[in-house]
Amino acid sequence: MSKSIRIDYFTDIVCPWCLVGGERLDQAIAGLPADVAVELVTHPFYLDPNTPEDGIVVADMLRQRYGRDPREIWARVEQEAAKTGIALDLSQQPRAYPTAKGHTLVRLAAEKGTQHALSNALARAYFLDHKQVNEIEVLAELAIAHGFTSEEARALLSDPRELAITHQLAMDAAQQGIQGVPFFVFENRFALSGCQPHEVFERALALAQQPPKADA
Repeated sequence: MSKSIRIDYFTDIVCPWCLVGGERLDQAIAGLPADVAVELVTHPFYLDPNTPEDGIVVADMLRQRYGRDPREIWARVEQEAAKTGIALDLSQQPRAYPTAKGHTLVRLAAEKGTQHALSNALARAYFLDHKQVNEIEVLAELAIAHGFTSEEARALLSDPRELAITHQLAMDAAQQGIQGVPFFVFENRFALSGCQPHEVFERALALAQQPPKADA
């Protein structure tokens, strides 16, 4: 009998730890037996809900917030990324912008069955290709490979109602107690917070396949 696992994944496009943590989860999922199906549902979260429309210089923000050289902070993420097979140089992406548009596209990709793939593509476009994924033209181009037409994507990303739905979902996630991302909920039974080692994701997937224990 085949098994299924539902994973709710809270992430932000401009979160480097999400790039690494999401890749580690994908690698763990790839190692599952063929009879185990995974439903991965992506949810929006704002790493910084106060990011202005014209963006911020990430290095300046890190200096102000932590009082440290940004290269020291980036080094740890880059080292973990390298262990995961990602060649990451955070100095090559100097600015961060609001992510509501990108999250809106990912949310609507659920109907097309491409949600997780598009979420990954946006993160890689931002961190590895150094694109600004808040721009409608950039998003529309990326959307074409994930079930949208360019015209459809542009229309959705210009729709204030769709953007408002996404914004409310991101705010709801914070109000539910999620304080940082990546954040993973397995089978609505247990959660993992942060970029965990590969073996932790493997153990979580194994546990999620086990039937829940009856209350004593």
